[in-house]
Amino acid sequence: MQREMSRWTWIPQLLQQLLLLSVCEVQAQVENRVTFLPGTFQNVNISRNETVQAVVSRIPPEVAFITLQVHTLYRNATLSYTRVPDQGLSLTSVDSGLVSALQPGQTLLSLFLSSPGEETVSGTGVILSYSSTEPVPGACNTEFSLDVDPNVYIRYNLYETAIRFAPANLGNERGQTPPACDTSTGTSTRWRLQYDVYQYFLPENDLSESSLFAGIQAVADIRGMMASGRLVLTLKSTDKTTMVFSSIPGQGVIYSVIVRDPVLNTSASYVPAHTYACSFASALDGCQTLGKISTKVFFTITGLAGLFVCFFGHRFFKCELFCMGFSFAAFFFFVLITRTTQLDYDIRLAVSAVVGVVGGVLLVMSWWRFGSVMACVVVVGLMLGFLVASIVLFTPLGDLDVFRNSDVVFWVTFCCIMVSVPLFFVRWPREGNITTCGIVGAYAVVLAVNAYIYTSLSYITLNILKRFLNNNFSAVFTDAPFQTIDYAMITVWAVLGVCGVVLQLYRERSRPFFPPSPYLMWLQERERRKTNVLDPSHHVPSLPGRLVERVRQLIRRREPAGEHTPLLL
Repeated sequence: MQREMSRWTWIPQLLQQLLLLSVCEVQAQVENRVTFLPGTFQNVNISRNETVQAVVSRIPPEVAFITLQVHTLYRNATLSYTRVPDQGLSLTSVDSGLVSALQPGQTLLSLFLSSPGEETVSGTGVILSYSSTEPVPGACNTEFSLDVDPNVYIRYNLYETAIRFAPANLGNERGQTPPACDTSTGTSTRWRLQYDVYQYFLPENDLSESSLFAGIQAVADIRGMMASGRLVLTLKSTDKTTMVFSSIPGQGVIYSVIVRDPVLNTSASYVPAHTYACSFASALDGCQTLGKISTKVFFTITGLAGLFVCFFGHRFFKCELFCMGFSFAAFFFFVLITRTTQLDYDIRLAVSAVVGVVGGVLLVMSWWRFGSVMACVVVVGLMLGFLVASIVLFTPLGDLDVFRNSDVVFWVTFCCIMVSVPLFFVRWPREGNITTCGIVGAYAVVLAVNAYIYTSLSYITLNILKRFLNNNFSAVFTDAPFQTIDYAMITVWAVLGVCGVVLQLYRERSRPFFPPSPYLMWLQERERRKTNVLDPSHHVPSLPGRLVERVRQLIRRREPAGEHTPLLL
């Protein structure tokens, strides 16, 4: 009897253990499962050695295909059709997306997320649904690993950021075979599709995850990107699905493509991709530590010199000439050694600074020796012309096809603007010189601020430098964001420039136009001393004679003191 009772007493314990195990198993599946609703963003955390099941539920019957996109700040995440990622069925990236065609009657879909590294990955994702009349992004892919690839791929270096994407195809009903991609080029095929390339700038000086996720949520779909982004260019199906932009290290940019069907008036969005044109993993000169110490020191000194020239350049003419000659020589020598050598950046900057000092001294000595104020003012005016030409081509005018397709047209236009500025001020050399001091000196202050706080105004001249250094930079779109800090720096630039010009014009109104050449003054003084016998300096021996007489006094034996002449009675 006791044996029978003991047999029945362990059964409830066994049932209790089995119940606990089942509850634990269900809880574990819930923790590794994220449910997405179409159009609703969902935050996702993926631990190491964990696979998260992304479940899309309640799919309406009119939806023909959906895209699941997941975005992280800088750590890669793997999005896969299968629980175990496989080649051709998964994508590992910071911006990854997959297209899933639905079968008739299908209302539930599962995809899988995992972390390829040893760290936990956090990101945000969203499901976008499309009907059968809307084009399928990346459905005619022949270049990338996925069969249908809706992703935008980004590659960047110091000069340029390039994006690529796969061509799209026409939509189809559930269960039907997709249209062929390249059997014909008629209006009933995918060759009628058009691609709108959009660009969206994230807040400046903000590398946070929250800022990125807010930007992604603003432009993830068609309506958001068209409302908040900037349409850069529209590509036809016959064009290459590649575009190049100017790199802006430290500035977050989101790129996206919207494919349109002009016949059915429908559209679909590719998966947006973002870049900061820098590495979060680099300990040296990464996104968090942009700006080398040598660059900060160089531009800090430049900014202080620019502030001095802005307010006192014309009064201290030799200092102004030295600063302008330094800038002119250092800039072009930096371009020269960068294109012809493989020296380290710090060495190139130091050598350019030395050459700049030599250039400044030569410009001062040429004015000191020859006294040609006009020649020096022309060199100074070219600095203002360089800045004016850079400003003109920094505007959307610089992105015109005529400048992007031809280096000759670009540089001829640039040189014409650059030369016309000093020619304009030939009639008013003093006013032109003071204007150059105010505008160029104030811009040097802006460059000094940019060494510590990013501002797009630095790309006024940096884009020209990039075009000098990179032969392929002509095809790059050079637009830059204008946000609060940029408008503040424009105000600082304008206030400093106007105040510097007005102050110098007021202070110099009653003084000679330019100070005389020291060498010519010395020649005139020497000639005056030779001819003017009434001038006491006429009887002063020459400098060599005075030196010889001084030496004689030092080595001559002194006469004894006292009177040796007989007294006259």
